[in-house]
Amino acid sequence: MTQALSRTDTYLPDFQALQRTAETGGQTWLREMRDNAWSSFSHLGFPTARRGNEKWKYTSVRAIAYADFSHPQDLDPDTGAGAAELKRIAPWNDDWMNLVFVDGRFSKVLSGGTGNANGARVTSLADAIRSDGELVQEYLGRYASVEDDGFTALNTAFLEDGAFIHVPDGQSTSSVVNLVYVTTGRSQPRVSYPRTLVVAGRNSRTTFVESYIGLCQEPYFTDAVTEIVAQEGSRVEHYRLLMESTQAFHVGHCLVYQAKDSEYESASFSMGAGLGRNEFEVLLDAPGASCSLNGLYLTTGTQHLDNMISIDHAKPHTKSRLLYKGILDGKSRAVFGGTVLVRKDAQKADARQTDKNLLLSDEAEIDSKPSLFIYADDVQCSHGATAGHMDDNTLFYMRSRGLDLEAASRMLIQAFAREIIDTVQLQPLRDYLDKIVLEALPTASIRLGGGS
Repeated sequence: MTQALSRTDTYLPDFQALQRTAETGGQTWLREMRDNAWSSFSHLGFPTARRGNEKWKYTSVRAIAYADFSHPQDLDPDTGAGAAELKRIAPWNDDWMNLVFVDGRFSKVLSGGTGNANGARVTSLADAIRSDGELVQEYLGRYASVEDDGFTALNTAFLEDGAFIHVPDGQSTSSVVNLVYVTTGRSQPRVSYPRTLVVAGRNSRTTFVESYIGLCQEPYFTDAVTEIVAQEGSRVEHYRLLMESTQAFHVGHCLVYQAKDSEYESASFSMGAGLGRNEFEVLLDAPGASCSLNGLYLTTGTQHLDNMISIDHAKPHTKSRLLYKGILDGKSRAVFGGTVLVRKDAQKADARQTDKNLLLSDEAEIDSKPSLFIYADDVQCSHGATAGHMDDNTLFYMRSRGLDLEAASRMLIQAFAREIIDTVQLQPLRDYLDKIVLEALPTASIRLGGGS
């Protein structure tokens, strides 16, 4: 057994309080779902034992498992964060449908653009459970299994609020849906459990941004789960931004189900959190399903960021593209685990995965492990990983054209990151990423290899 029973009892009082006080809108299935998830979490615990556990081989979560994080029920989501501050630090456009969640709970004061638009339903998950209980029940927890992942089980045990996006057959959201999950400063370390459910109907279209932001420097823990259902012929465009504070612990798990001829495109940007984990699981479950996953992660100081990507080609004539890039400085560490599974009957599968890393410090470390598991014989598959320092010859060439070392190195770093940023189709978001990535880029020095 690779999971350890790590102080799960510390979460029990808050769980019992939630079950006593939380509204379910008359939906008894929700209470039963929480109970079942708590039983699984009590059994699984956190994955603190890493020997033989490949998913957590390079990432220790002991700091989470042995900390005391509270989840009080009396926090007011309409306090602790201001609209002006959010618009300054979060991706924001007044023409978007902006949903803001403060410490895990929906804030009506800070949000705008919820409701029905072009037939699409965009609202808080708590409201959807009350008004669309049968639809939510059909999909919520269907793909995020609580049986083998302690973090998913814990999130589901505390399932209370989050975002709900439903796009009916043949419809599209009238604008971009912008989900902002923000953590504010409170008196003691706490945990929030953001939950996002996206259901894209047949031949529908939707684009959404999912951001995690911290407004405090105290330690806190975000345990997030996102479920995306892309039905036949649908297209889902998904942007995920991890920008928690340097004292934050963040574990995010995104599960994507794809039906026939569906398209899923994602771009992930990770720049925050002292300890961060992004896990994607994509199931290509019918012919014609395709996905494209791009990611950029920047680490500095003693940060630790872990990207774990799994793509399952379960049916023939499916296609996947995976490209992640990392920029590492200081004593930071990054992890990339990319697994592509091509099942026995998934003939004509087309899969490519690549991880590239730029190390700006001799003390930075990347653990990259792309993997292919192929059980079909008529496929096109490739994978690869690279890691290296700044090229001395390129730096010398640029400096010979009049640039100093810092300007030349920053230009090269920006060019390295640009390939991922350019995959963003939304101009306001691309401009926002240009700005924050530029601000986050480490200041180059002679140690990069350019000489004096």
